[in-house]
Amino acid sequence: MNDLSRTMRLAGLDIGTLTCRLLIADLPPGGQLIEVRSERRILRLGEGVDQTKQLSDAAMDRVLQCLREWREIIDASHVDAVAAVATSAVRDAANRDEFLDRVKREAGFEVEIITGHEEARRTMQGIRSGLPPGVTGVLALDIGGGSTEFILDWPGQNPVVRSIDIGVVRLCERLLHHDPPTDEEVRQAREWVERETKAAVADMGNYQMATFVGTAGTITSLASMAQKLPTYEPARIHNYRLQLGAIRELEQTLLSRKKTDRAGLPGLEKGREEVIAGGAIIIRTIMETLGMSSVLVSDLGLREGLLLDLATRSTPGGTSR
Repeated sequence: MNDLSRTMRLAGLDIGTLTCRLLIADLPPGGQLIEVRSERRILRLGEGVDQTKQLSDAAMDRVLQCLREWREIIDASHVDAVAAVATSAVRDAANRDEFLDRVKREAGFEVEIITGHEEARRTMQGIRSGLPPGVTGVLALDIGGGSTEFILDWPGQNPVVRSIDIGVVRLCERLLHHDPPTDEEVRQAREWVERETKAAVADMGNYQMATFVGTAGTITSLASMAQKLPTYEPARIHNYRLQLGAIRELEQTLLSRKKTDRAGLPGLEKGREEVIAGGAIIIRTIMETLGMSSVLVSDLGLREGLLLDLATRSTPGGTSR
């Protein structure tokens, strides 16, 4: 039986294609999540998976080292329950069971491989927890390393979810082979994103009337770059309205520079310089295809949704490990 009568301390792990994220937060009865600790590292677990269908030993080792450190942090934080999920790269990898076994054996986490639909459902939970007043219908865009999810959510209705196998790592590895990318590579990338986007939203319903919200690292990074923030500031990124014109300018800047030259751009997180140009292509093309002139940026997403979902099904003291 769940005890929701006291504050619960929860931990959520998101093992993504590009980035691994940890969130530890307190949830008071009937209240909102209060962040205790937040960590994220760009580890590129999905490096090469699109071509080989295998998680490399080097990538697994990078992630395992991180997860062992985070296990110590979680244990020292005395959490009531833990949820750990893996997304696109692990879904696609033929050796995923080997990876999950290593995570359990070496770091003590039971990891759930979630479908694109389940990823979208929990992401929407997180987004909904931090929207400004007055927002009803939402069309959420979650650009990951290996896939992108579209989530149309109206109050009182079941969310409509579409997932496409285009993410920043997959697109860069498959099409952007030069540094900087050639015009032909960019053209092929745009055509691919436009084609898949049109197919994804063809039967979604009335998304044009919903508030367009973007979450995850590509969009938050571009919001940080648009404001030229010297360090990542969640308070200035969350609920920031990012204009399509600003995205076009940033995309042009990114595509004209080598990866090493992108690293010094204000607002860009270290380690994201290799894939941010691909991310800019994706978000610009999607917005132009959908006819969206701006996107409301959410700093909340899958991690927060994990914790809110965990709170409804966890018994304090019965930590999921």
